[in-house]
Amino acid sequence: MLDAAVRIFGQRGYMAASMDEIAELAGVSKPLVYLYLNSKEDLFTACIRREAGALTEAVRAGVRAGLPADRQLWDGLQAFFAHTAEHPDGWSVLHLQARTHGENFAAEVTAMREEIVAFVTQLIAVAAREAHRDPDLPEREVAGLAEALVGAAESLAAWANATPGVTARQAAATLMNFAWAGLGNLMKGSPWTPPAGEV
Repeated sequence: MLDAAVRIFGQRGYMAASMDEIAELAGVSKPLVYLYLNSKEDLFTACIRREAGALTEAVRAGVRAGLPADRQLWDGLQAFFAHTAEHPDGWSVLHLQARTHGENFAAEVTAMREEIVAFVTQLIAVAAREAHRDPDLPEREVAGLAEALVGAAESLAAWANATPGVTARQAAATLMNFAWAGLGNLMKGSPWTPPAGEV
C-alpha cells in the first residue's frame, strides 16, 4: 500500500493523487486503505516517514568508519545520489511534495533534514578542518558547511533525476569537486577524482 501511495504521490503530486488510484494500484479496496490509515493526510505522512527513514539509513550505511575524510564524504554522497536515483518517486515526495503541502508535512521533512545535516556535520568536521588546515575550525563553520553541502545535494539530486544520462557517480563527483576540491582547484584544472577501480 505504501509503495503504491509513494508512486502516486511522487508522480501525480499530493493534491492530484486520489485514494481510489492508490487503492487500485495497491490491489486493495479503498475501505481497506482507510482502515489502516484514516485519511489521505495520514497516508501521506506515513509515506514521508518511510521515505525519510530509508534515505537517512542509506546515507549512514554508505559511510564506512576508519576511511580518510574525503573517502567518507565521497561514499556518503554516492549513497545519497544512488538512493535518490533509485527511488525517484520517494525523492519527489520528500523534496517536492511534502515541503509544499502544509506545515505538518514540511515538519516531517525538516526533521529528516536536521538528522542528515547533523550526520554530515560530524562526517565533514575532520575533512573541513583538514581542508582549512585549521585544527580549531569552529563547529559553527563546520555546521554551515554541512548545511551548504546538504542543500547543494538536494538541488543536485533534483537536477540529476530530471536530466537523462546523469549517474549517481557523476552527481556525487560534481558535488565532491565543488565541496572538497573547491572552485579554485576546479578552475585550475585540478578536480578531486574518485578512487581508482570503482564503477
